[in-house]
Amino acid sequence: MYQQSRLNSDLNFFQKIKNLDFILLFCIIILSVLSFFIMYSTDGGEFHYHTKSHLTKLVAFFILMLVISFFNIKFWHLCSYFLYGIIILLLIWVSIYGIKASGSQRWINLYFLVLQPSELMKIGIILCLAKYYHRLNPEKVNSFVSIFVPLTLIIIPIIFVLSQPDLGTSILIASSGLIILWLGGVKIKYFFVSLITFLISLPFIITYLEPYQKLRILTFLDPDRDPLGAGYQIIQSKIAIGSGGLSGKGFLQGTQSYLDFLPEKHTDFIFTLFSEEFGFIGSVGLLLLYTIIIIRIIQIGAISRSSFARMFCFGFAFAIFIYITVNLSMVLGLLPIVGSPLPIMSYGGSSMLATMIGFGIVLSAKIHSQQTIA
Repeated sequence: MYQQSRLNSDLNFFQKIKNLDFILLFCIIILSVLSFFIMYSTDGGEFHYHTKSHLTKLVAFFILMLVISFFNIKFWHLCSYFLYGIIILLLIWVSIYGIKASGSQRWINLYFLVLQPSELMKIGIILCLAKYYHRLNPEKVNSFVSIFVPLTLIIIPIIFVLSQPDLGTSILIASSGLIILWLGGVKIKYFFVSLITFLISLPFIITYLEPYQKLRILTFLDPDRDPLGAGYQIIQSKIAIGSGGLSGKGFLQGTQSYLDFLPEKHTDFIFTLFSEEFGFIGSVGLLLLYTIIIIRIIQIGAISRSSFARMFCFGFAFAIFIYITVNLSMVLGLLPIVGSPLPIMSYGGSSMLATMIGFGIVLSAKIHSQQTIA
């Protein structure tokens, strides 16, 4: 066993290439190509700022993903707490010196990239908790200390993200963290009690929301209360998706987009434009592509000998599922608008960077699937 593990950790470059998951890699490439063309459509069929920027980030982060995948999975286990700490420091930096825009303070200007550290925390929290549960004795999983520590690790970044304010990202971070607790063996009764407590506390929580966040909830409940104001985006989104019909209006033929009825079509509402141009068939095809990606990540986790790699893969697969579900529910009017980008498809460097880093670690788990971690 030791010899097999050692051989796996000493793989040469060509062996690592051979061990890559080419199905997952191919799906990521297809998704990236689709995202480029749909971003080209948001720019009116011209190679303007959003398209150029999106393409540059796609290429740079795809290369970064491949580089990350060649690192031994042991490296990511070793650095998990350190990376979590670095992201916490970045969140503190944002709260003091961050860039303010539209009433929020979420970004750091790195000149080559405007970084949103809260997006990185979506991956950082999975890494950190996967390492925490890697060596934890199963008999101690449900002890007070063993539950208090991971909950604290989840709550700390959420406090910083809520102060920005960014309710949507904080919910996604919490979801990513809680699934690792469940995978780690925390009893379901604790989740049930927490859910009941949350529902009881919901009216009190709402009173502490920002005015624009309360407005989003009211708009979700009744978009027609302000059709030309707060409800405009979601109403136009539904119209665009419905107008796509079965096969769509065709590439570069989306009227809702080209007539500027969709003000945020390149970011959180990218699916709306895609659905209008490619219709129900295209939308189902996109969802099938995401489904294959999630299944492959789960399969990689299932064959990993390391519980750390296995837990990260399962947690990341669930996180991708949540991001997609929240985004699609948002643009369809099934959830309030919370600012959740569609993985790879939406414009945004920080979101794409975090997603590609996650894919890179998953591919690292695949390449070193026989690697054990003591």
